[in-house]
Amino acid sequence: MCESKKKLINKNIIIMKKLKIILGIGIIAIGGFFMIAADHIDAPAVSGGTSDITDFYAFQAEDTDNIVFAANVQGLLSPTDTGDAVFDENVLVEFNIDTDGDNVENLVIQAIPRDGTMYFFGPASPNATGLNSTILTSATQSSVAITPYGSSANIEENGGMKFFAGPRDDPFFMDFAQYGEIIAGNATGFNDPGSDTFAGTNVMSIVVEVPKSMVGGSGTINTWVETKRK
Repeated sequence: MCESKKKLINKNIIIMKKLKIILGIGIIAIGGFFMIAADHIDAPAVSGGTSDITDFYAFQAEDTDNIVFAANVQGLLSPTDTGDAVFDENVLVEFNIDTDGDNVENLVIQAIPRDGTMYFFGPASPNATGLNSTILTSATQSSVAITPYGSSANIEENGGMKFFAGPRDDPFFMDFAQYGEIIAGNATGFNDPGSDTFAGTNVMSIVVEVPKSMVGGSGTINTWVETKRK
């Protein structure tokens, strides 16, 4: 059983609240979209830890019949620290998908590491919804060797799905210095292009590419990601 430290997201909203549970829902049309949410400054209980979600992305794949879900954890890793960073074997990362608009997950994709491999279960209906989960061992099972830092990406395919897990450069762009100037009333907007506060830092990424037919066809879904500690 895993207890949730939940981070849900609103489309095109950056959530940076120091709350243990950060709420919101991303509503997206499967036909074609890009969605991002980020929170590099998190609750004290998880900030910088192995269950700390920094970003969640959902976007149409290069194969337009597929959708990609990407979750990043353990933000602000320096290149020196990245080589020693590992996924926590006591932390389940769960991608949640609501297909009927009630903001309750109808499908989940679960990812959990063991001995250098990331194991995936689903997409499948969860045994229970909300803050607690059990591993869906009877669902479709897939796996990929976790890519070591500095190595070419290991990507595995299974049943039309693709999987990756490992360290990546932090893709999120945010000019925190200018953000501070805006909050202080000293500026009215961001500079173009501004300064990338996260340049040179890394994250631990989990990426799943899934046929749209597995997660709602061509309709609209709500999606969010959670980390749940054993």
